[in-house]
Amino acid sequence: MNLEYPTALQSLILQLKRLPGIGSRSAERMSLWLLQQPSGALTSLAEVLVLVEREIRPCESCGFFATPEGCAICCAPDRDPGLLCIVEQPTDILPIERTGAFRGHYHALGGRLAPLDNVGPEDLRIGELMERIEIGAFEEVVLATGADVAGEATANYLAEILRSSKVRLTRLAQGMPVGGGLDTADSLTLHRAFQHRRNLSTDA
Repeated sequence: MNLEYPTALQSLILQLKRLPGIGSRSAERMSLWLLQQPSGALTSLAEVLVLVEREIRPCESCGFFATPEGCAICCAPDRDPGLLCIVEQPTDILPIERTGAFRGHYHALGGRLAPLDNVGPEDLRIGELMERIEIGAFEEVVLATGADVAGEATANYLAEILRSSKVRLTRLAQGMPVGGGLDTADSLTLHRAFQHRRNLSTDA
């Protein structure tokens, strides 16, 4: 007979395999490690997972992680209401925040344009972005998408559709790593990129 793990353990391995970058062997090792933890550890982990599922949701405005009390960014009274920074993912916001170089508001697109992967403008939060700009009081919009091909294509598309608006349009300056995203940039690089962002509002 072929001996297998108990059904519950097989289910845990299958669930862990669904995580990004986790293969069958890694999921198996993680499952066995979890089983070897002190009594109550798995219960604590399960409680945290349930809590996250129940309380964490995307902010309807900026796309960052919000709680039932609201979004820490959108609710902050000391934010500059005239500045809006557009990023690809909600996870791109924290690296910028840690530099202290930007104190405006954010808009996470939820991705970037990638025609080969069938990701077009309709798959991103571009409609919500246009609504925010139309009804908001933003004076400057900073395009902070990645410096790789897809990030540049997304920035160029946004620049094209936003040029007719009254806002000043800027792009993060060189200093961002070519071929990389915000998650790979150090704080000093991001700080310099914000200091030397360039104007895209005109053809000059």
